[in-house]
Amino acid sequence: MPKRKSNKRNTTQSNFAKLSIFQPNKYKFKKSCPLSIKGAPVIDYKNIRLLKKYMSENGKILPSRITNVSQKKQRELSLSIKRARNLALL
Repeated sequence: MPKRKSNKRNTTQSNFAKLSIFQPNKYKFKKSCPLSIKGAPVIDYKNIRLLKKYMSENGKILPSRITNVSQKKQRELSLSIKRARNLALL
């Protein structure tokens, strides 16, 4: 019987496999806040169309890790949403 060739993979690793827990991640990119850029809409309890973008279908406020909103703007958003709820605008 003829000998089978062993399936050896290349010993070189991809860049992704070389990353370690202890190495800084070079590929991490920073997401910019959509409400902090120039020309962004003003956060106000009367701006219902804007507030609905940052709410779920059930009426809950979406977290900033999903919407990429900065911490300062997230506080303004939550306050405006709560005010609009209180006035029955939402």
